[in-house]
Amino acid sequence: MGDDEQLYAWVRQQFPSNAQRLSIELIAGDASPRRYYRVKANASDSGADSGVNSGFDSTASWAAAVSWIAVLSPPSEKFAEFIHVQGLLARAGLRVPALLAADLDRGFMLLEDLGDTQLLAVLTDPTAASLYAQSLEMLVNTAGIPIEQAQLPVYDFNLLKQELDLFPEWFMAQLLNAPLLEGSREVFDTFSDHLIASATDQPQVVVHRDFHSRNLMLLENNAIATIDFQDAVIGPVTYDPVSLLKDCYVAWPRAMQLRLLEQHRAGLEACGVMSATNAEQFVRWFDLMGLQRHIKCLGIFARLSIRDGKHAYLGDLPLVLAYLGDTLSLYKDGDAAISDFALWFDAVVMPLCEQQSWYRPAALESSMTAQ
Repeated sequence: MGDDEQLYAWVRQQFPSNAQRLSIELIAGDASPRRYYRVKANASDSGADSGVNSGFDSTASWAAAVSWIAVLSPPSEKFAEFIHVQGLLARAGLRVPALLAADLDRGFMLLEDLGDTQLLAVLTDPTAASLYAQSLEMLVNTAGIPIEQAQLPVYDFNLLKQELDLFPEWFMAQLLNAPLLEGSREVFDTFSDHLIASATDQPQVVVHRDFHSRNLMLLENNAIATIDFQDAVIGPVTYDPVSLLKDCYVAWPRAMQLRLLEQHRAGLEACGVMSATNAEQFVRWFDLMGLQRHIKCLGIFARLSIRDGKHAYLGDLPLVLAYLGDTLSLYKDGDAAISDFALWFDAVVMPLCEQQSWYRPAALESSMTAQ
């Protein structure tokens, strides 16, 4: 019996009262090897007869549900970590998919179905401010989780460097066919060390680590739920805000980013998550954290295309490059490490990118730039 068939059989075991009246359909996945299936009960089967045989989440009213999400998660995909962080975030007041049942050995999960409406699909000029404010409130709650109780890995020098090194390995050498030579590598390593120093100098909090518009779901009651949190760590306080406000899939004007960031800084201080911090320093942390994340994302998107055959992510590269170019221009005059990297980026990286079939100019100051 294959993995899919085993998952189907396991799911049906969770619904003993109407096991023969369920439909299971593969739905769109994400950037990982996980596979997702929507499990539906026939309309006539909704109500008490469709209750789930589970002891995981007794707070949800599963008797009223008519669909659920089944997940097949390979061992590489941090299955146990997902379950741990799901509980951590739920207890902190974040809306996350409730966990109905799980089989750790086989990598099976049955989750609450949060629907299909990603935040990205509903972001418009009139809605953006309130949706982002609500999302940032979620991040205040996340950052407020006591780190000594979180039992999460630390986003330390080695992990930050490992992520940055995806750029020379996958973006430069593999995608652009331009391995870094000795001089370029020295420039890149000095730049990387500088970004890591800024990241580790910040207050360290619980970090979702992939908090953006495709991992936020708008529910029917207009609440926002978050998903894909299995990579959570203890890390820099600006990492999640920059993931959200400098999203790889949508761009907003700098003035809007900074206004929301200042509100977030005030919220963190008001809740005691962070001591009083100079606003200019917080913006600098935010911007340099964005450089680290976007350098990493260039490598990840290239790897998704080359290794995993997920070529749609190449379409997201131009916006990421635009974020990098914009931030480098803001800081290159007062910082030698950034200046040297910016000169190399403009002289070497961008001309190579402009020759690629996936490249197109991406503007950051438009009202909204959806990918």
